[in-house]
Amino acid sequence: MSLAPVVILACGNPSRGDDALGPLLLDRLQEWLDAAGLAEGFELISDFQWQIEHALDLMGRRLALFIDAGMQTPAPLRFGAVPAIDAAIPGTHALSPTAVLAVLPRIAQPAPPAFVLCVSGQHFELGDGLSAVAIRHADCAFELLQALCRSPWIDAWQASISGD
Repeated sequence: MSLAPVVILACGNPSRGDDALGPLLLDRLQEWLDAAGLAEGFELISDFQWQIEHALDLMGRRLALFIDAGMQTPAPLRFGAVPAIDAAIPGTHALSPTAVLAVLPRIAQPAPPAFVLCVSGQHFELGDGLSAVAIRHADCAFELLQALCRSPWIDAWQASISGD
């Protein structure tokens, strides 16, 4: 079995209110990809946080997308490229997408072009449900995800980058 050319990694804790946006969007995307007949082109991975081991999930991919909720993200979302830099890795837990990409040169692997989709949230307390605002932002993010998955090529993704 060969690797899917595109990997999408979402992080978040479903028990922490709007932090559930990443896993929620990934579940919704999986259903849509299956229905659209596009699932074989994508591998979807969900976790509570990005860790050093997620660098292995990036190996051999054409594109990578990281999805997360952000407390201070401009509404409704921010989509942009993740720089692949050779930076020191501060620890082994709760890494940023940049830090995950920085692992690959250390193990002599090229990093794929990577992007991050950060969806604006408001409430991140333990036991909170999704806020009404986060649900609206998730709908906007899902529209973007559908467009990205219809054209899974770097040029198309770069054309979708959010302006400043």
